[in-house]
Amino acid sequence: MLPSKTGFPSLLIFVFLAFGSILAEGQEMTAQPAWYVPTLKVEALGKGAVPLDGPWEFRQGDNSAWASPGIDDSLWDRLSGDKTWGRQGYDSYGGFAWYRKHLVLTPAPDASLDFALLIPAIDDIYEVYWNGQRIGGLGQMPPHWVWYSGVPPQIYNLGAAREGVLAIRVWKTPLFSTDDGKGGGFESLPLVGSPEAIADARGARDFEWLRKKQFQFGLTSLYSLVMLFSLVAWLRDRKEWLLFWMALFSANLVAELFLGGLRLPVSAALLTCLTQIEIALREMSLWFLLLWLLRLQSNRKLLVLTRKAALISILASIADGVLIFFYPSVLTAGQTQIVDAVLTPAILFFELLPVILVGYAFLSHRALDSARWVVAAVAFANGMAYFVQNVASQGVRFTHSTLSDRMVAPLFTLGDNPINVLILLRAALFTSIVYAVIRSFLDHRRRSAVIEQEYQSARELQRVLVPASLPVVPGFTLTSAYRPAKEVGGDFFQIIPLEDGSTIVVLGDMSGKGLMAAMAVSLIVGALRALAEEHPSPAELLTLLNRRLCGRLQGGFATCIILRLHANSQCTLASAGHPAPYLNDSEIELPGALPLGISPVGEYEESTITLKVGDHFSLYTDGLLEARNQAGELYSFKRLETLFASHPSAAQATQAAVNFGQDDDITVLTLTRLAVGEEAFSLQPMGMSA
Repeated sequence: MLPSKTGFPSLLIFVFLAFGSILAEGQEMTAQPAWYVPTLKVEALGKGAVPLDGPWEFRQGDNSAWASPGIDDSLWDRLSGDKTWGRQGYDSYGGFAWYRKHLVLTPAPDASLDFALLIPAIDDIYEVYWNGQRIGGLGQMPPHWVWYSGVPPQIYNLGAAREGVLAIRVWKTPLFSTDDGKGGGFESLPLVGSPEAIADARGARDFEWLRKKQFQFGLTSLYSLVMLFSLVAWLRDRKEWLLFWMALFSANLVAELFLGGLRLPVSAALLTCLTQIEIALREMSLWFLLLWLLRLQSNRKLLVLTRKAALISILASIADGVLIFFYPSVLTAGQTQIVDAVLTPAILFFELLPVILVGYAFLSHRALDSARWVVAAVAFANGMAYFVQNVASQGVRFTHSTLSDRMVAPLFTLGDNPINVLILLRAALFTSIVYAVIRSFLDHRRRSAVIEQEYQSARELQRVLVPASLPVVPGFTLTSAYRPAKEVGGDFFQIIPLEDGSTIVVLGDMSGKGLMAAMAVSLIVGALRALAEEHPSPAELLTLLNRRLCGRLQGGFATCIILRLHANSQCTLASAGHPAPYLNDSEIELPGALPLGISPVGEYEESTITLKVGDHFSLYTDGLLEARNQAGELYSFKRLETLFASHPSAAQATQAAVNFGQDDDITVLTLTRLAVGEEAFSLQPMGMSA
């Protein structure tokens, strides 16, 4: 045996191998293999909350097994959780994807044994899994998908979690025309911590959100007040369409906050659809506001074109809004995007209409006050900016244009509220419109007061033209009724007793309405009373009256019929273009003649009839004959014959026409021949308010 010779080399070999083994073991401890997946270790987690930063495992597609903690995700891509996947190499991707993160959570001594998870925002629908178990989510996955946008941060209970895998399944909606392709997945880092800390973190984020909405809330409060006042004022005077469009415009600005600014737990698809319609209604109301403020509403062609544009715009917006509901059950993502691309230009084109209206007002040299021109200038700038921003945002994922982003980027902050150029222009437009509407409303009130004073003066005149009491006509029963179609009519009648015992009865109708007509009638009545005693002949009286009126009626004219009634039952009458009276159920034939005031050489002829006891004589203005029902039928001569055959009083005849459908002033006089010895009397004239 040679132990001393053989043992030493063997010992050296053993020591060398052992030392090499230790070196190799040390190297294995410091250099990780390629399949190693990093684990986020959170130690001594107490009452605070920590962000789940660092890389997340990420994979496109969908597989329910990816929620399991035991799968190998070492070959997955790694993305940061503080920004969307569209900004990390997955531009314009829509559909399913998964995030995974390995966690080891260790509570601090005396801290809560339970943990909670706060997810600020994920684009668009997601489900949360802890160690393969679903613990919550937001929205509903396809095929019957429900998507929420802009909702508050969501809290999920992890329970007594210690070690495992947090997996998040995400679905991104199809990309539409304004989508820049930079969205999808996480928008900011989730937080983990004690339930109290997570609740505090959510409260802090909600408070920060409120701070940044103060300016919008303030503006919306102003919109609400303007809407309320405009609506109340319009309800008091339905003819003031400027106030109606102001109320509708303000109402849509209020609706804008509810649809897009309150983080309502309502399907984003429904909110998007309603927002599209709201925008169309807002733009339409602005168009009609501009029509009235720029005094373009009298242009019939422009008004009709604006109405057609409003109809097309609203229909296109509704179609574009409901489009999302057809995906994916009816339309594929590609088909949805194609239809959206077809509808969008039609919507965008009409956004230029405010610019067109302002340009038309400028080129047509409209006589506007300074307030209205300010509205025009601001509306032009606002319309151009709004149009350019919307056009620039279309297809931005293909054009890579940054113009739209620059236009909505804050120029400055006001109490943490970001203010951009579009917000400034919107506020300036609204303020200028409110100021112009208030000025217009006050001007209208002043004009209305002046007009009302004119009407009051005309009504005072009319009390003279339509006498409040009637004299007795010997041998006759006299009734009268007067019903103006508006505040002041152009009808008149007079009963003038003469010294020889006869009576002049005059009934007429002046063209036009209002104070001018009343003034003209006062001229006629004054001339009649001045001439009647000296010239009692109806034909002569009409001839002299016509000469005095020619050139003094401002282009108007008057029809008139004059009767001279004698106690011996004779009646002499002449007409100046007035409807012939009825004797019982038959129209009296009279020679044709021109109305008063048309030609100074007009001539008038007299007719004489003898009235028998019981004869019913009816005089009327053309408002009775021209009464029109809802079907458009005139009262007609046939109905007149039937009416007068029943020997109605003036009030009964007038009411029959009113019931049929009054369209013009109505005045009726009836005379019934009495027997000798019967006492004559006159019923007081009946005037019925319109």
